[in-house]
This record gives sequence, structure tokens and C-alpha cells, in this order.
Amino acid sequence: MTEETRTASTHTSTQAVHGAAARRKPSGSVTTPIVQTSTYTFADTAELRDFMERKHYRGGGDSVEYGRYGNPTVEAVEAKIAALEGGDGALLYPSGMSAVTSVLLTLLRPGLHIVLTDDCYRHTHDFCVGFLKRYGVETTVVPMGDDAALEAAIIPRKTRLILTESPTNPYLRIADLERVAALGKAHGALTMIDSTFATPVNQRPLEWGIDLVMHSATKYLAGHNDLLAGVIIGRQDRIDALREHRGLLGGIVDPHAAYLLDRGIKTLALRVQQHNANAQAVAEYLEAHPKIARVWYPGLASHPDHALAKAQMRGFGGVVTFEVAADFDGTSAFIDRLRIPYIAASLGGVESLIQQPALMSHFEMAADERRAQGITDNLVRFAVGIEDAQDLIDDLAQALE
Repeated sequence: MTEETRTASTHTSTQAVHGAAARRKPSGSVTTPIVQTSTYTFADTAELRDFMERKHYRGGGDSVEYGRYGNPTVEAVEAKIAALEGGDGALLYPSGMSAVTSVLLTLLRPGLHIVLTDDCYRHTHDFCVGFLKRYGVETTVVPMGDDAALEAAIIPRKTRLILTESPTNPYLRIADLERVAALGKAHGALTMIDSTFATPVNQRPLEWGIDLVMHSATKYLAGHNDLLAGVIIGRQDRIDALREHRGLLGGIVDPHAAYLLDRGIKTLALRVQQHNANAQAVAEYLEAHPKIARVWYPGLASHPDHALAKAQMRGFGGVVTFEVAADFDGTSAFIDRLRIPYIAASLGGVESLIQQPALMSHFEMAADERRAQGITDNLVRFAVGIEDAQDLIDDLAQALE
């Protein structure tokens, strides 16, 4: 084993700290340095000529000439995330939505078709159903978990992509990754999973045959509610094609944000272990409480996809969704009485965050539109942090009482 790879490991906790990192970094630094530059120099025109010939005629190389095409700090983090997911390569973007939209714009052209599941991130849905339609790309939305509807929606020679999440937002539905991958291969369509809620600690979709995995790295990968980033992981040839278009579209990550992301990833396995344990405890407490109408959490036997989650996940995540036995105002009052979680969007950070989707993420929609999407007035999404589980439960108890 070489000096560069002697810490190679299949264990997620080791990969999170050392995965794909050079043993000897510039100046002997332990951490990956921030290369804060917008452009790169050449010693002389001979070096420039060699670079240009490698780039255009001889199959590339590691060098770049301009910051939009690459950065050493960013590339180090990409390599680490690829190792965590078991992929050949990864690409960082400035946000999760930038990652999704860049991939879709790269893969699709007028006349092609997408199949999308209904219980997914609202802005992904809106981009596919609304924005892409203006450019001649059609989207069919199918119920999450309905394999027959998913297969029936595929149009021969037109369906380019099957796109879903697992777990989904907000009901934490679980996609049958093996089934989705098999459908894609049988019909010549690519498959892509948004695995943000799972993280590579709890789930690795590539191992089930999925073609592309996406994360909003803003969430669990970064873990501290202090940066925006997105990432796509997959086979090297697919990542190379996306990289070329990223340089054209301009969706690049600042090297300082990449450095912070790398720092966050080093504690990913520890944090997710605590998120999993806390969310399981909170979900079990809420399900037994008389003032809670229903709880959605894959770690509960009552969840419709519990058996599937047990089969393909190593943990059930840090988000618990539930309905309070109250109306809109009563649910808001319950949230206001909580002392630990912040009322905020997002998830995946060390701090617990809570929101009432009807009042935040879906507020601008009419009430009947919200209900049609399953967003009730008394629905609550609790992104459980890494605080002490008993403190979180005690806080819920006093707010409910």
C-alpha cells in the first residue's frame, strides 16, 4: 500500500476523516489548504503549450487554467464524498438545487421525458413540471411507492431519467432502490436518487444499481447550518460529462465553503449516529403521546416503508414528521412553546430545527392545494439535532402539556 493510500478503509467513519485525501498535503498541513484563487499561472509558454495539448488532444490532466474549471480544495472534497458513496467521482455545486438543475439541463433536451415521484422536494418538482416544460421536456409525476405506476409512466425511447428521493420530504417514504435501478436499466433510462435525508452513513444507492446520487451538502454533510453546497456522485464517465457542462453553466463552489464542508464531513459518522438515535427516541415518544395524531418515521413499525428501510438502510435518519391533534393555530402554539429547537427551514445541522410546513415551505399555496399534496395544517417536520435525547423529549412533553 502506498503512502498516499495507506489509510484506505471501507468504514464510513474512517473515510469521513481520510477518504481519498493525500497523506502529504502542501506545507505538511494536516488539513486540506484553502486555495483561494480565481486563476492559475504557467511558468512559460512551453508549459502552457503542454497543458493545452493535454487538455484538447491527449486526454486531459490535473491542471486547470481558470477557477471555473477546477480548484484543488474543491477537488479534494469531491474525492472524499465519492469515496463515502462508493462512486468513481463527484462534483460539487453551490447548492443542492444547483446540482439538480445542472444535471437535468445537461442530460435533457426537447422531446425527452422524466418520471418523478410525488413526495419529493417541492422546488425539484416545480423545476421539472414547470421550468423544463417551457423547453419541451415533459414530466410525469407518479405516487411514491407505486411500482406499477412508475413502470407504466416510462415512455419507450423518450424517458431519459427516473428521479426520486429516499427518504422523501416530508413523509420519509423509502424508494425501493433495487427496483428503481432495474426499471431504469430495463428501459434505457438513467436513475437518480436524492439521498440527502439518508447520508452515505445510512444508505449508499450506487450499491443498489442507481446511476447518480445527489445530496444537498448544505444539510448533513456540512452539518453545521453555515454553508450552501450540493453534490452529484456517480460513474466517472458521467461525472466527466457533467464537469464539462458545469464549467459552461458556472455552478461552482467557493473554496472556503468547500473547506468548511470538508471539516463538517470529518464528523459525519459521529453526528449521524446521534441524529439516528435521537430521532428514533423522539419518534417513539411522540407515537405514544395522546396529543399526537400520527408520526412518520422509517424506524417505526407503523411507517408504510419500515420493512424496506430495514432492508436497505443502516439507520433511519434525523427527521421526524408528525401531526399534532390540533388545528392550525394550536399547532403553531405548540411550536412556540418549544425551548430547544429553532423555528427554521432546512435540516441536518447539529441544532434541532422545527417547522410547520403549512406556515413555511407551503405557505404561499392555497389550502386546498396544500391538502392535495398531503400538507395538513397540523403537520410538523422536526429535524432532530444532536442534543441530549431526553432533553428533547422533556421539551416536547412540556410543550404538549
